Amino acid sequence: MKIEKPGNPLPAALINETTARTEKTKSSPAPQEPSTSVSLGSTATQLSKMGASMANAPVVDANKVAEIKQAISEGRFQVNSGMVADRLIQSVRDLISGQE
Repeated sequence: MKIEKPGNPLPAALINETTARTEKTKSSPAPQEPSTSVSLGSTATQLSKMGASMANAPVVDANKVAEIKQAISEGRFQVNSGMVADRLIQSVRDLISGQE
């Protein structure tokens, strides 16, 4: 895609005004604004440390996954349907009450 120059040039008055503003800015230094200090509480520091430690921790226990995979392939893995049902019901209760 080719970008073309605009057909209508800027008016001379606008060009002169822009040039004058640029020269003014170059000659006078910008005013210094007072510095502001920000201090975060200890909770923010703790959260930052927790986030850093969690970033380094694996999300999945690869050894546990390998064990379960091996047990499934050997036919040794048994699903506890009662536990699955209990946890499913608890999850639904938590969702209904607004807790997670």
